[in-house]
Amino acid sequence: MNRVVVTGMGAITPIGNDVESFWNGLKEKKVGIGPITYFDTAEYKAKLAAQVKEFDPKQYMDPKAARRMETFSQYAVAAAKQALEDAGIDMTKEDPYRVGVCVSSGIGSLQAVEREYKKLLEKGPGRVNPLLVPLMISNMAAGNVSIQFGLKGKSINVVTACATGTHSIGEAMRSIQHGEAEVMVAGGAESSITPIGVAGFTALTALSASEDPMRASIPFDKERSGFVMGEGAGVVVLESLEHAKARGAKIYAELAGYGATSDAFHITSPAEDGSGAAMAMKFAMDDAGVKPEEIDYINAHGTGTHHNDLFETLAIKTALGDHARQVKISSTKSMVGHLLGAAGGVEFIACVKSIEDGFVHATAGLLVDDPECDLDYVKGDGIPMEVRCAISNSLGFGGHNASLLVKRFEE
Repeated sequence: MNRVVVTGMGAITPIGNDVESFWNGLKEKKVGIGPITYFDTAEYKAKLAAQVKEFDPKQYMDPKAARRMETFSQYAVAAAKQALEDAGIDMTKEDPYRVGVCVSSGIGSLQAVEREYKKLLEKGPGRVNPLLVPLMISNMAAGNVSIQFGLKGKSINVVTACATGTHSIGEAMRSIQHGEAEVMVAGGAESSITPIGVAGFTALTALSASEDPMRASIPFDKERSGFVMGEGAGVVVLESLEHAKARGAKIYAELAGYGATSDAFHITSPAEDGSGAAMAMKFAMDDAGVKPEEIDYINAHGTGTHHNDLFETLAIKTALGDHARQVKISSTKSMVGHLLGAAGGVEFIACVKSIEDGFVHATAGLLVDDPECDLDYVKGDGIPMEVRCAISNSLGFGGHNASLLVKRFEE
């Protein structure tokens, strides 16, 4: 099977609209959370979100193309453009049928649904936008990336709620391992900070009602009260090692393991013993031929809901055994909120940067220890340290668990 390496990265996030800004923000514990400005939150319990700032789609695509895309697709195209440029992929020198896409969204465009449903009620069915369906459906992140950059290989969309981005990168890795593609553009994009999105997650009691941006998204803290909705995109370029070497590409890291399981337990709650998530981590380690004691860092799903953080802690203990107390763990969501289908994309990038830069970012805002969450979640400041091997976890509604294992590239 082909070895798979990471050669390009792109990110649109609440703390920066490129990988460097995003990573520097994580190192500096920059919290990208603030009052929601997209609609009036007077009647909403959740008043904060992690919005993308100063994003101009025209920097990444022509205005006409941008008008035919909803925000989640614009984020996907922007992050994919950054990643392809970072990787130095020249499509005039590639077989386009060997370059594929797995850039996914968990939800698609709630904005389009809200806007057109209002028109339907007020003006009748004849006034609904003829482009409603292609604007709304979640596979259009992949479709638009493929169209914008002429990528004619396998183009797929994995929808697994909050595990979407991680599954997408894992399934793209499998496509390369099995020779279906030489290059895959992979990751997630999401933009669901809308009235129905916020109302729906609030009704589930999943969102934090805190109005203090520094105490809203506080994974593993005893005072945690839910997650904060974020938005953006995280996209990477994956290649077979052979293809990357043949074109002299810069290799950031090797994607060596992928594990995916289902809890088969409950539509929103993770399995209470963390067994499903633990098996996903074990499968990723087995896939990579890595022992638990070789793991230096885990980028946790770490949403800040009571159940998630407790059960993920149990999962890490089950998967890593005694080594669970040595490994560094942190949650990127403490700064960028929960990007839903894009979370796994940006968090995978954080893992690659940890390896490249020799740094583990802190879990910002973690102040009050929870006796049930008793591992090393990197309180205080981040830690300069050698990171040879990292795991990124994502757990999605429906019981979807996914883990990626990325390690320093060695010949």
